[in-house]
This record gives sequence, structure tokens and C-alpha cells, in this order.
Amino acid sequence: MNVTAPAVPPGALSPVLNLWFRENARDLPWRRSDFSPWGVLVSEFMLQQTPVNRVIPRLTEWLERWPTPAHLAAVPPSEAVRAWASLGYPRRALWLHAAAVQITERHDGLVPESVEELLSLTGVGDYTARAVAAFAYGHRHPVVDTNTRRVLARAVSGQGEPAPPSRTRDLALMSSELPADRAEAAVFNAATMELGAIVCTSRSPKCHECPLRDTCAWRALGYPVYEGARKVVQKKFEGSDRQVRGLIMAELRSTHRPVSPDEISGLWADAAQRDRALASLLVDGLAVPADGGYVLPS
Repeated sequence: MNVTAPAVPPGALSPVLNLWFRENARDLPWRRSDFSPWGVLVSEFMLQQTPVNRVIPRLTEWLERWPTPAHLAAVPPSEAVRAWASLGYPRRALWLHAAAVQITERHDGLVPESVEELLSLTGVGDYTARAVAAFAYGHRHPVVDTNTRRVLARAVSGQGEPAPPSRTRDLALMSSELPADRAEAAVFNAATMELGAIVCTSRSPKCHECPLRDTCAWRALGYPVYEGARKVVQKKFEGSDRQVRGLIMAELRSTHRPVSPDEISGLWADAAQRDRALASLLVDGLAVPADGGYVLPS
């Protein structure tokens, strides 16, 4: 016999979760009232696939050096890539630099606040556009990340894990829970992410500490194991092309002169994998041929 999740009335989560968030939220820079929209945009770029504890020091350094889009736009893209350092996925640095140029040239140096205008910026996808519009400007939009999807899957749908991402389904579910008040909606977006990050975690969730424990559909069903479709698991980093790309990028960042092919050859023994990684960096615009070697983009 199939057991269905108990119905959770739409909008029932936000009063409890918002109260919990106001009392328990971590003090993160981008949540402070005096944090600029540019700071929020930079933080969202950096937080993509990168843990909070690694982002905060780099974000602080970045905003001290480039406090506005115009400051970043005034330097070559290579400087953005160098400053990105070990955050990983350095194409984000190129995209952020391109977005800074676009903001400076098209929007008088001010980060736009509409989702449509934000989406026109290089490197800004649906999630980032909604996050900036909601968190920097207080607009009422559903903002859905991995943590949000997991909280909704458990608390509302009674599933131990979320199904693979579906923009239409995920935004509709979050919209059904979003408070009508703009300020409360922004808090709820942040609160759902926070709950997924520190309590309703993927592994070892702290259900006894959860503010939604009395209404959580997953708990009411006895924590059934998720048996649906799963997202594709990323391959391990060690020995991967990503690792080789990272080694080459570190070498390019370490100097302002061209890095020779012989120097790159010494970074990794597998020539085919090394050449493949270098070729991908050239395609991405992160490495540029120069004087018989390679440099960061200028």
C-alpha cells in the first residue's frame, strides 16, 4: 500500500522558518543591511559550487580592491583571474569581469535590479538573477538552490532527497510557500537555504533541531528512503582534467611572463590529458598564446 505525505498547507512553512532564521542565522557579509548590490552579485558568483568558508576571505579581498563594478571593469581580465586564486572554476572570474564591464557601460555602474536586466549580464543565470533581485533589492521572487530544493522535498513532498532539478516545478513549489509580503519573502528565501545548509543537510540531518519537525512530511512518513531519479554525480577531482586545468592555471597566475610549453609539460605526466586540459583553457579564454608560451587573458 502506498503511503502519501501528509498535506502541508501552502504558506505554512514561512512563519516558523522566518522566526527561526531571525534567531539562528549565521552572520554572513551578504546578509548585512549595508552590503551593496555589487557585493551581493560578487558573492553569488563566488558561492557557485564553492563553500561559504572559502568564499568569505576572497570576497572581502575582492571588494576592498574593487568596491564597484567600474573599479573591476578598469583592469584587465587577467587581474580578475589572478584574484580568483584557488576558488575554482575560474571562468566565473572572466564572466564577472565581463558583467562588470557591461554594468559600467550599460547601467551607469549600478547593478540592475530587474531579473530581465540581470539575465542579460554575462555569467548570470536564472538563480543568480533572482537571488540578486531578492537579496539586494528586496523584490519578491522565489529563489531556489540545492539546499532549498532539499528542504522543500522533505518538508512538503515527504521525500528524503529532491528529484533532479526542474525549473518549472521547483519555482512553482517555492512560489506556493513564499509570503506575500516582500520583506518576509526575502527572509523566507534566505531561511530555507540556511536550514538546508546547517540543519536539513544532505547527510546526517539534525531533525531533532529542525523548526519544521512538527510539520515535516518526511518525518511524518518515517523518513522513507528516496527511490526516484537522481542527479548525475560529479567525477572525483583527483586525477581529473579539472585538476590538470587547476595546475596550469596556478602556473599562469604565478607570473606575468609567458609560461613556456616545457614548463607546462612539467606539471603533469600524462601528455594527452595535459594537452586536453590546456586546449580547454584556450577554448574558455582562460589561457592565451603569447611569445611561444601562454598567459592569462589581457
